[in-house]
Amino acid sequence: MTSSTTAVACNNPRALDVQNFTLPWKIAAVFFGTLFLTLSSYIEVPMIPVPITMQTFAVMLVGALYGWRLGGITIVAWLMEGALGLPVLAGGAAGAQHFLGATGGYLFAFPVAGMAVGWLTERGWNGQRVWLSFLAMLIGNAICLVLGAAWLAVLIGAEQAIMAGVVPFVIGGILKSGLGAMTLKLLTRDTKNNAE
Repeated sequence: MTSSTTAVACNNPRALDVQNFTLPWKIAAVFFGTLFLTLSSYIEVPMIPVPITMQTFAVMLVGALYGWRLGGITIVAWLMEGALGLPVLAGGAAGAQHFLGATGGYLFAFPVAGMAVGWLTERGWNGQRVWLSFLAMLIGNAICLVLGAAWLAVLIGAEQAIMAGVVPFVIGGILKSGLGAMTLKLLTRDTKNNAE
């Protein structure tokens, strides 16, 4: 690690220092991360064609806490569980068909969004800078909406995709970004105090 990397790491308090985890602890972190993502999937408001869930909240938080690499691995592992038939997706859904239907674009967007949030968090957009953390999570939610709507547009047309796949989720995305930023602040508060 260079001196500039060390300086960034010292000024970037995180609840989990996953880069220094041993392999068994990283595997455990992936397991618990996929469990958290699964539980968030069961909190839903059924809508057509895409339900409102707490998945994006969990995706952004996993990215922020785990960093872009382990966060991405965790989110991909969770999606693979769903594709293989485990009831881990929205409302306990499972199966590869969900990756080809209306929700496919959002599912494929999750790792990209989580990794983007993790990358920004590693660069100081963390819980100690609540507005930057909020902005990072807002960017992650925007990635989900843009990629999800692009996929949906192929299936139902651009105008319907925006009206059904973006508009109903904007306020929720803002609220979940705020909740995620505050959660991250609470989880990193003790880390900052310990560093001092």
